[in-house]
Amino acid sequence: MRHLARGAIYWAFACTLLCTTLPSLADSAEAKGFPELRAVTSPEDAGFSARKLKELDALITRDVAAGFPGAVLLIIRDGKIVRNTSYGYRQKFAGAEPLETFVPMTSGTLFDLASNTKMYATNFALQKLVSEGRLDLHAKVQDYVTEFRDTESDPIRGKDLLTVEDVLHHSAGFMPDPQYHNQAVAKGLYSQTRSTTNRMLSRTPLVYPPGTDNVYSDVDYMLLGLIIERISGQKLDEYVEESIYAPLGLAHTHFNPLQKGFATADFAATELQGNTRGGIISFPNIRTDTLRGEVHDEKAFYSMGGVAGHAGLFSTAGDLAVLLQVMLNGGGYGPVLLFDPESIRTFTTPSDADPTFALGWRTNGDDTMQWMFGEHASRRAYGHTGWTGTLTVIDPEYNLGIVLLTNKKHSPVIRTGSNTGKFIGDFFAVGRYGEVVSAIYAAMEQKAME
Repeated sequence: MRHLARGAIYWAFACTLLCTTLPSLADSAEAKGFPELRAVTSPEDAGFSARKLKELDALITRDVAAGFPGAVLLIIRDGKIVRNTSYGYRQKFAGAEPLETFVPMTSGTLFDLASNTKMYATNFALQKLVSEGRLDLHAKVQDYVTEFRDTESDPIRGKDLLTVEDVLHHSAGFMPDPQYHNQAVAKGLYSQTRSTTNRMLSRTPLVYPPGTDNVYSDVDYMLLGLIIERISGQKLDEYVEESIYAPLGLAHTHFNPLQKGFATADFAATELQGNTRGGIISFPNIRTDTLRGEVHDEKAFYSMGGVAGHAGLFSTAGDLAVLLQVMLNGGGYGPVLLFDPESIRTFTTPSDADPTFALGWRTNGDDTMQWMFGEHASRRAYGHTGWTGTLTVIDPEYNLGIVLLTNKKHSPVIRTGSNTGKFIGDFFAVGRYGEVVSAIYAAMEQKAME
């Protein structure tokens, strides 16, 4: 990819210039503004091979023909929208039964972002608060959540010394999923009300000494969401919708969207039979109908009223394109300044302990991340995934942003063998992400060679 490397040198120089001028932009954002996205007349305008992109379309279309439900793919580069294309269907089933007529996917379909909520809600809020000097990453968690502390009965101590940065690195010591919503699993931590769950966050025991490992945990981001609420004095959804999405003009990015004027038909459907995995799982108040417009994540829905730092956000590819461009712009879009470039650098710098973890963002730190970033992303690339089938890749080396939104969990559950309980959609190339991302980079490489 030698030609891309030349382009990377240019963009590194351009980024240096941009970063040095951003303070003046921040001082007069209304006057100068940040770059805004615009459409391309052809993929070649943004350095892509149209032929290679057609091959990518064919890859996704083949998976849809073979049973994958649907997807929306968005690509931006150099401030240009290269692709915002829909494939397949937003709904194929009602319960376990196929619909007589499948509902087509559109580029404006709203998706349950799952753990991409961590980035587009929680991390954006934290980056903004850090930039404004309202949050200190090196401060202790208990400086913001005073009840968060060690107790005599804790088998592993360390909460008293935990910093916000420790939590963002997923090195705080928490288990991945305490299942607050399920009494059989959560036991004394059981909760199906938001206020009780927020109390349970401080009571959740550590399962390994802080700083000795990186273990991806939803508890980390539930706690970070609570920190944002304590600092801002607002509920998380109110803060991000009023302070981030509304100023950017994003009308389709919300928590609990069915309570905010949207209809179920606007959404990509997720699991066929609620949270039951085809009838395998049961707990109090479990949903059994096909999910549309309600967050799938159990802790977010049952235990947090749909608003949590780890899951619950819905959006469209078009809205997410703006949020990607904010990151590529160094913190602003049009007349809006959200945070400064230093905050972005801080949050996207790989951890010394594990180069695949930054502050919340996952980074292309080594070859173990090819499943997500593909074979050709630069080591500067960062992003995140979501359980429902959502992917973000941002690569400042190429001034590139990728959003792949799928409803891969809107597919039957495997009932026998070693994969019992898994979704068929997880086994398609589109649902595994890396092949799609590699094909996008290949389209850039091919154009650079022409």
